[in-house]
Amino acid sequence: MVSVPIKATIEKVPGGMMLVPLLVGAVLATFAPGTADFFGSFTGGLLTGSTPILAVFYVCMGASINVRATPYILKKGGALFGSKVLLAIVIGIVAGRFMTELPIQGGLLAGLSVLALVAAFSDTNGGLYMALMGQYGSPKDVAAYSIMTIESGPFLTMAILGVAGLSAFPWQSLVGALIPLLLGMLLGSLDPAMRKFLSSAAPVLIFFFGLALGFGISLQTVLKAGLLGLVLGILVLGVGAVVLFFADRATGGSGLGGLAAASTAGNAAAVPMLVAAANHAYLPAAGPATVLVSASIVVTSIGTPLVVAWYARRLGSRAANNIRTPVAEAAR
Repeated sequence: MVSVPIKATIEKVPGGMMLVPLLVGAVLATFAPGTADFFGSFTGGLLTGSTPILAVFYVCMGASINVRATPYILKKGGALFGSKVLLAIVIGIVAGRFMTELPIQGGLLAGLSVLALVAAFSDTNGGLYMALMGQYGSPKDVAAYSIMTIESGPFLTMAILGVAGLSAFPWQSLVGALIPLLLGMLLGSLDPAMRKFLSSAAPVLIFFFGLALGFGISLQTVLKAGLLGLVLGILVLGVGAVVLFFADRATGGSGLGGLAAASTAGNAAAVPMLVAAANHAYLPAAGPATVLVSASIVVTSIGTPLVVAWYARRLGSRAANNIRTPVAEAAR
């Protein structure tokens, strides 16, 4: 039988395990939107089951968080997590002074909302971060993402919107968004075998979640994001890179970890709809926000690896110069 390197090819794409199936789902939604209804049954569930898949994913990710993590992991992950969330809070508060829960209706900023801004800025693309740190950092840097997994899902977005002075959410919705993650953390902490079992399933769920998420996004709507979606992605990358770079340096890092965290997570595209489900005041903003956040995912998934690779080369050149200089001085 002929062997086709499908997995290896997908992994060559930054964040490919999320983005490639997401694009496949988006192509189906664009050119064959009735696929799920036509086939129904398991095929329909596969294409439309993003919420239950995501719920299981949070349990698995929670299991990967070791509550007895080393001080380095806590310090590094805590600094990046705190900086990312603080940045989103500031943006939410400032934007909330000029906007309500509704999106802007006209002009160049049509479709922009506080929901879109907070969702794009508050969640790091974990797969991308871990892949980049695995290549340019150390295992400890990779493990720091176990702290940042708390960003995942609608919980923090809902909390930040409340802090920004916009519509609050029922406490049941906030707690319900956290329960799967806490359940995973409990299982993983009580039994290392469960941690290994559950956390190993997370990458598989990312793949299928990407497919289901993509089926809810039409490429036509992504194109509609146009310049505004491109600008949002550039802002997430640019502003996030500056803030997180210095947060990383403040904890003794090289700055690479901060740059690698300056992205929008693939699952952040689901957050606007989940937020709207918890509070209907955000329903008008959910659709446009999904489009803009999706654009930010694509822009940062392409831009973040380029920025990290550039800075890694710069660090390598600087280290080489530091080595050559003493040798040259000794030769004199």
